Amino acid sequence: MRLLYSFLWWLILPFALLRLWWRGRKEPGYRQHIAERLGFYAPVPHPQRPKIWLHAVSVGETRAAEPLLVALLIAYPDHDIVLTHMTATGRETGATLFSTLRPRVLQYFLPYDTAWMMTRFLRHFSPQLCILMETEIWPNLIAQCKKFRVPVALVNARMSARSLTRAGIVSSLMSEAAGNITCVAAQTHADSDRLLQYGAKNVHVTGSVKFDVTPPDSVVSFQEFLRARIGSRPVFLWASTREGEEALLLDALPALKLPDALIILVPRHPQRFDDVAKLVMDHQLPLFRRSELEDVAHLPKDIRILLGDSMGEMFGYYAAADLAFIGGSLLPLGGQNLIEACAVGTPVLIGPHTFNFDTITRDAENAHAAVVVQTAEEAMHMAKQLLADTPRLHAMSHSALSFAQAQRGATERTIALLRPLLALSGKA
Repeated sequence: MRLLYSFLWWLILPFALLRLWWRGRKEPGYRQHIAERLGFYAPVPHPQRPKIWLHAVSVGETRAAEPLLVALLIAYPDHDIVLTHMTATGRETGATLFSTLRPRVLQYFLPYDTAWMMTRFLRHFSPQLCILMETEIWPNLIAQCKKFRVPVALVNARMSARSLTRAGIVSSLMSEAAGNITCVAAQTHADSDRLLQYGAKNVHVTGSVKFDVTPPDSVVSFQEFLRARIGSRPVFLWASTREGEEALLLDALPALKLPDALIILVPRHPQRFDDVAKLVMDHQLPLFRRSELEDVAHLPKDIRILLGDSMGEMFGYYAAADLAFIGGSLLPLGGQNLIEACAVGTPVLIGPHTFNFDTITRDAENAHAAVVVQTAEEAMHMAKQLLADTPRLHAMSHSALSFAQAQRGATERTIALLRPLLALSGKA
């Protein structure tokens, strides 16, 4: 099965490269470092230093990896981190988050999952340990790590019931890959059970390292920057919205019935900023962009929508908001994590489709930090109630902070699981 899988990769490779070039029209990062995606890399800086390889595919995984990466640098001061991504925005996020750590954090694109390309990668970097974030089970990557005796850890691991069902289509291929993972650190007991069914072994429940992400110092200054321009208006944040959701929310906006409320709209994917701006204007709603805020002292009072057309400032948006709706949940997309909002004490509304984050969403709801709504209209009605009920909103804010703080500690537990793996490599 893995031979067929590899053959299919080579078959679609020209189309994958064309897709990179196509996406590069709006995101130039996809047209950069293309050789790395084929397993060709420049000489490694200070090659004598041992390497730990950490793969974080995109923006969410890269942000989640921050506390773990920092803890690894502290625990292993003689090691460098090889940080790989698949998306241009993930790489850009890593460059921003770890700019001060750059001498020890080396960023690259992961090659496509063929045995030949993965072999080139492993020979070039000679990592002592491979750490995969969340859902990244790649058959050839894991097989080649086994061949080169590189332990593989899947950390902050999650698996939805839907993913488990879909895995049945290629069960033998994926079960082999999962079974060759040396150690798994799962977010929840439900994730652990599903990963064991998937074929994984040596599975431990450690919680989510995302709860250990500390809001950067810049959050306070950005929050003050936003609030100085917004004033005392109530702020309802629509965070990490996906295609199709903005239209639903904008159509339902009249139900909010708070004409002075400001909506901060932050699409999840930056290539959609202009499309979303056009959608807002098609709804005949006054729009202002975050990228234009530097040029004004105060946001005009008639502005209803502030488009968050920036990267790396989500914590600040959450901190400046009175209430947040988490996107990816109105449509069957699996939801997004609500941890960043809770970490700064922002109450959360979230739609019904949270299959990627079921346990965390349910726990946040039980802790009175979040409210699950079924439709965009219900989200507006609930937002109206909460924004008009200051005591309840403050109580939810306190609950959100308490919920986030109670979940901390996954990074420490994960590091404890990784220590024997580095010792297993015989080179730590």
